Amino acid sequence: MSLRRRITAAAALAVAAVAVTLAAVGYLSARSHLVGQVQQELRGRAASFLAPHHPGQGPGEGGQQHASAGGGLPPNPPLGGAPGYFQFVSSAGGVRAANGGTPELPVDARVLTIARQGHGSFYSSSTVRGIHVEVLTVGDPFDHHAIEVALPLTSVDSVLHGLLISYLLLVAAGVVLAGLLGALIARTALAPIKRFTEQTERVASTLDHPRRLEETGGEEMERLAASFNQTLDALERSVQAQRHLIADASHELRTPMAALRSDIQIFLDAHRLGEEERRELQASIVAELDELTQLVADVLELARGSAPSEHTEPIELDAVVRDAIRRAQRRAAQLTFEVDVEPTVIVNAPDRITRAVTNVIDNARKWSPDGATIGVALHDGVLTVRDHGPGFAEGDLPHVFDRFYRAEQARRLPGSGLGLAIVKQAAEAHGGNATAANAPDGGAVLTVSFGPSITSTREATGAQIS
Repeated sequence: MSLRRRITAAAALAVAAVAVTLAAVGYLSARSHLVGQVQQELRGRAASFLAPHHPGQGPGEGGQQHASAGGGLPPNPPLGGAPGYFQFVSSAGGVRAANGGTPELPVDARVLTIARQGHGSFYSSSTVRGIHVEVLTVGDPFDHHAIEVALPLTSVDSVLHGLLISYLLLVAAGVVLAGLLGALIARTALAPIKRFTEQTERVASTLDHPRRLEETGGEEMERLAASFNQTLDALERSVQAQRHLIADASHELRTPMAALRSDIQIFLDAHRLGEEERRELQASIVAELDELTQLVADVLELARGSAPSEHTEPIELDAVVRDAIRRAQRRAAQLTFEVDVEPTVIVNAPDRITRAVTNVIDNARKWSPDGATIGVALHDGVLTVRDHGPGFAEGDLPHVFDRFYRAEQARRLPGSGLGLAIVKQAAEAHGGNATAANAPDGGAVLTVSFGPSITSTREATGAQIS
């Protein structure tokens, strides 16, 4: 069901509920008032038969004489007449009409109880010979019998029937009117949304030519349009980043692939080369293949983006840092590592964290001269790696973590310029960050946080690995 139909139906149902409630309250109130008037009249009619009488008179005789003396009450009008119908029930269960005719009002256990007790009263409705009547049963304390007085409800039923029809027509008209007004309101209220939908469809069909929605149409529509424009901005940035990544990767892949192609062509004529030249050529091919493999792996890692990994688990970050240091030590035995690492547990993707930590430490190893010392510290979940190399040029600092960015002095060294970009992406994936700076006394300082940490129960230790 469309939103417009839902609004229309809701308006109609709301009005119907209110109208039915008011109609029911009005109907019941009118019925109570009309029946109350009949009951009050019954109470007055019965009072004439409850007057004290002289001993020896039969039940109701004194009352009848009193009534006749007052003039106006017939001996006993027929059932359904305006003056009312009277019937007496003795304590023994005998029943007689006021005029000695055949009793017509029903007698049940409640009536017999009042007749025996000689006090109490109650009202009841009955249908006798097709006539709807209201009956008052009241006990006579003087002769211990019950008097039943009945008045017709014909006029009351007629009034209530007409009132019920009027209310039903009113409810039906109210529902129809509410439906029409609801449809009009829905159409008016949803008109801005319809226009907004048409605009978004046009924008979505022309993503190659970026457009934005007009932020007009009231506060709510302005906020909605602004939110959609922000989403389009984020989508455009993402698309542009992916395009730049593909373009940069294509550019970076050309060099190793061209070199590999050249070496393979030379290798096809290896029989013309000497043994030493063949070994050097084979080593060059393997090195270029390794470089190409590493470049492809780095591109795939960056293509994952900064979104949190679906598979995460608790990771002992201090253990990952120590393993990375050991691998770096084996590659550069001439370097000294000063390690100050406290036990730290984070929740992240193991492969992503291992790669990022390795890249940070390898970057320090690559730029450290022989005999230099590399400081590695891990405190409060923050990894700090400090080398004593040349540091960053001031113009390079804002671009250290950019993809494929390589400083002027780094372009002669192996690498693709993706290592630190991977570090930053891994850090931001779970709420962390990465920064680069120059130490006051020379060298570079890289600081990386991989998000909130949980310190383990192991004791913090420091170590000197050389």
